[in-house]
Amino acid sequence: MMVAVATDSSSTPSNDKPRRARRTRMTGAERRQQLLEIGRTLFAAKGFEGTSVEEIAAKAGVSKPVVYEHFGGKEGLYAVVVDREMRRLLDMVTSSLTAGHPRELCEQAAFALLDYIEEYTDGFRILVRDSPIPQSTGSFASLISDIATQVEDILGREFKSRGFDPKLAPLYAQALVGMVALTGQWWLDVRRPKKAEVAAHLVNLAWHGLDGIEAKPHLIGRRKA
Repeated sequence: MMVAVATDSSSTPSNDKPRRARRTRMTGAERRQQLLEIGRTLFAAKGFEGTSVEEIAAKAGVSKPVVYEHFGGKEGLYAVVVDREMRRLLDMVTSSLTAGHPRELCEQAAFALLDYIEEYTDGFRILVRDSPIPQSTGSFASLISDIATQVEDILGREFKSRGFDPKLAPLYAQALVGMVALTGQWWLDVRRPKKAEVAAHLVNLAWHGLDGIEAKPHLIGRRKA
């Protein structure tokens, strides 16, 4: 007498191999954005010279030719990263300068730079480094000059209202923006005091310095030239 043995299909080994989940392939635009973000992080941490195409490709999980395909090499990637950060900072400063009292405009400009440093720290670290390659969009110095041009218009109007020579506005604009930029570099590392307090002290020095400005300043030392 033969006894039928019930079999549990769930316990029998299957010849079917588990299927691998398909990796979603990035579009060209997505890959480019990924490489830009990775490059930005590495350039901020290691600088241009300390970053290699091999490392960028490895972080992205691609081969070196992919980096060359999108940017032509490390120099091309660096140039795009710098260009994007310069545009971002300039846009933040320009858009912050809304109508208001001249002192409030100074506050807005100071906050815009400090906001950028706080929100885009990697970008600022890249910008303040001396660029190792020629940039079609200029350098951090040229960016500061562009921002100073925005401030120059504000100072020019203020100078006219006080009876000062408006032709000197560019000089004072460069001095004020340079002061804020250098203070920003210092604040990037120490992060104290708080942002609002830093902005208040910057504007205090700038505004009250302008408040007591002499129409025709003179030197008091022996040297005259």
